[in-house]
Amino acid sequence: MHRDPSVSAARPGRRLVLGAALLVVLLLGAIATHFSAGLRAKERGAAAQPAAVPVSVAAVEQRTMPVRLAAIGNVDPFNTVAVKARVDGQIVAVNFREGQAVRKDEVLFRLDSRPFEAALHQAEANLARDRANRDHADMQERRYEELLRKNFVSKDAYAQYRTNAETAAASLKASEAAVETARLNLQYCTIRSPIDGYVGRIMLQLGNMVKANDTNPLVVINQVRPVYVTFAVPEQRLAEIRRYMARGPLEVVVTTPDARHAPLDTGRLVFIDNAVDPSTGTIKLRAQFDNRDLALWPGQFVNVSLKLYDQADALVVPSLALQTGPQGEFVYVLRPDATAEVRKVTIARTEGDLAVVAEGLAKGEKVITRGQLRLAPGVKVIVRPDAS
Repeated sequence: MHRDPSVSAARPGRRLVLGAALLVVLLLGAIATHFSAGLRAKERGAAAQPAAVPVSVAAVEQRTMPVRLAAIGNVDPFNTVAVKARVDGQIVAVNFREGQAVRKDEVLFRLDSRPFEAALHQAEANLARDRANRDHADMQERRYEELLRKNFVSKDAYAQYRTNAETAAASLKASEAAVETARLNLQYCTIRSPIDGYVGRIMLQLGNMVKANDTNPLVVINQVRPVYVTFAVPEQRLAEIRRYMARGPLEVVVTTPDARHAPLDTGRLVFIDNAVDPSTGTIKLRAQFDNRDLALWPGQFVNVSLKLYDQADALVVPSLALQTGPQGEFVYVLRPDATAEVRKVTIARTEGDLAVVAEGLAKGEKVITRGQLRLAPGVKVIVRPDAS
């Protein structure tokens, strides 16, 4: 069979082109394999080194912090008056609403005054009669005294007229007292408030009969400006309280029991009871508050904070930094290499959003206040103000 020479000459060139293409493919595959291996190595390295945890930090500071005693207190009115009638009578007018604020000398009740007006008129008539009798007896006593000087009457006769004059004068004084009593009874028909305060529930309504100084009052008035807060502290703190109270008035702050609101009022300690309660081992104290905004109301329970003194150079951290573990309280401290360190601390007390540190921290150290849930000893952190 005869072969074309041109075809035979082209075959070595084609083989050369195919070999070169195969070599390029093999080189590209090797490069891709090497690149994929590099990526997988980087991913394994990234997995071995987790990303830094975002946190917020705060510095340990030195401040002057108050030392306080905490207790549960009860609000008491500054003054309480049970209003009662001083004369018998029927209620004909009630001039207030239950729960209303009243002023001193404001009219609360009116009783039927007609019987007392009649009694006053009678007493005044008796007074006029006795005054006339007194004047007549005085005139006779003066006339017989003159006759006695002229020896026209005996001493016994004169003594009788003198006695009559003295008796008439005494009767006049009795009548004057009766008029004053009748006038007072008439005034007692108008019952006024003896203090500034708030009235409670009306015990006897319009139309009822009342008796003088009855067991049940007509109404009870509580004075709430100012107001008292009574609370108890352990007897072991008595000497300390008396020592600081001798230096000056002690500040007392009250808040609501949920402790989430601002202080209701600030007052001062005014009373220490004269005996310790042996059944509870506590001593009762009383603080006085101006209560201008009426935030305190009689019978209300409040949290009481009695300030004893100010502690200078106290180490404080935000309360958010505190964590609780099996061995007690601890904080995460930010190291210079941007890692977290677990530090056990001893907290003396808390004051609002700050905790006073007794042991475990030094001034200037930085504690982590947010992001603690993702932390462990030695974990890398990154500081961000808004970390959560």
